[in-house]
Amino acid sequence: MSVAEQARRRRTFGIISHPDAGKTTLTEKLLLYSGAIHLAGSVKSRKSSRHAVSDWMKLEQERGISITSSVLQFEYENAALNLLDTPGHADFSEDTYRVLAAVDSAVMLVDHSKGVESRTRKLFEVCRMRNLPMITFMNKLDRPGLDPLDLLEDISSTLNLRVAPINWPIGMGKEFQGVVDLRTRQVLLFSGGDKGASVLTTETMHLDDAEERLGSKVYNEVLEELELLEGAGDPFTEEEFFAGELSPIFWGSALTNFGVEPLLKFVAAESASPGSRMTSDGEEIRPDDDEFTGFIFKIQANMNPRHRDRVAFMRVVSGQFTRGIDVTIGRSGEQLRLSNPHTFMAQERSIVEEAFPGDIVGLYDPGKLRIGDTLAVSRRLAYDGIPRFAPEHFARVILKDPMKRKQLDAGLTQLAHEGVIQLFYRPDVGRQAPYLGAVGVLQFEVLKERLLNEYRVKCILERLSYQYARWISGSEEALKWLEDRRDYPVLRDRNDQPVLLSDSLWPMNFALQNAPGLELHEVEPL
Repeated sequence: MSVAEQARRRRTFGIISHPDAGKTTLTEKLLLYSGAIHLAGSVKSRKSSRHAVSDWMKLEQERGISITSSVLQFEYENAALNLLDTPGHADFSEDTYRVLAAVDSAVMLVDHSKGVESRTRKLFEVCRMRNLPMITFMNKLDRPGLDPLDLLEDISSTLNLRVAPINWPIGMGKEFQGVVDLRTRQVLLFSGGDKGASVLTTETMHLDDAEERLGSKVYNEVLEELELLEGAGDPFTEEEFFAGELSPIFWGSALTNFGVEPLLKFVAAESASPGSRMTSDGEEIRPDDDEFTGFIFKIQANMNPRHRDRVAFMRVVSGQFTRGIDVTIGRSGEQLRLSNPHTFMAQERSIVEEAFPGDIVGLYDPGKLRIGDTLAVSRRLAYDGIPRFAPEHFARVILKDPMKRKQLDAGLTQLAHEGVIQLFYRPDVGRQAPYLGAVGVLQFEVLKERLLNEYRVKCILERLSYQYARWISGSEEALKWLEDRRDYPVLRDRNDQPVLLSDSLWPMNFALQNAPGLELHEVEPL
């Protein structure tokens, strides 16, 4: 099979949602229906012996939340699926942003009893920045919720997104029986499944023949809703879907497995395959180009603490990747041999001999790689970078044992490269007393936990009063204006870029009005 054919069968996607919308549950059920696992872990009973496959960090299993992003690779109906399971907790949005730079489409999970929530809106805007095709799955239909037509209006108006229902629910709550496929008029009725632990039995019939099976009352309600739907939804077109302008809508319950299989079939057959990427020089790189290229979107240290390993997650963009290939790091020009690549099923790894555009490969990193690095065989090139977002919480480290300074510095550097926290330095002090920045407070807790478990460093974090950070650009005169004033703390990030910290937005607005040529950025300028 050629590189182009291999690329066409790849589907690389992520799932975005507000916390507690059921994302980890849906992830497990997609694996269940693909045959990748045979018994779904109980997501609710985290104190039991089984945990969700995608949650491997000890803190995740104890708290029952997803903190890191997992990579899950599996086959379904001749499609090779790469599912990037993003953190559901709001404090870990930055890791999610990076993951969304590596996918070709996304599944937006919505709790049908709540509609579009704040976290979903924020993540959707990140997807819109990349024009990602978006599939919507209305979840938790096994519970009472909002009227389906009202939900369509909520998505359409809140997100300014056109919607095209692919199927329609039959009943809701305890009366939820199945869905109607609107393109074929087939009724899919679900039963069995051992309360979501195994695959359901599906009974299929044409809508015209379903009155006796559904009962006249339910049957007539469905017909009435479908008649109203004709004026509420938009017709599905592949062009608008791939352009990120229209979202196909599916209905179901990930907990009970209702509606999971139709969603999986659509993802495998009709979601976006890998597309072209632009370099920072404006060159278009196509998936079927001969030269292998890829980029690093995530780095995870100590996935196996006993081996002190460091894994860089690479998205293959073009050409064929083979084990042992020599590549050039675009940022530094250094050569690196990729001799120990892995594919993943959460924490389970297996050696990979080859990979194709769209695939995610884990690379052993000797410390040379950074998030956003581009790898190519014969030349230095750079894809558009992966941005960092301004932190909203800040702290300083107080070290319990001064003899552990070397281990602390190593741990902070490593975890900053992963994106767990961001480091900022005062120019007059240097790198011995960094300020720590985090998008969410829970990141500090993860930092302390990992410093203790992986680097044997016990420390206290002293919280700082700053609430805003902005990268500084513009004229040299503007930077000097800030640095000459004692009330404006100007620090440097790990790339030596100037960053302004503040307790409120007022001083920043004052500086913008009075410092000539000043520009402040909430996202790191690339």
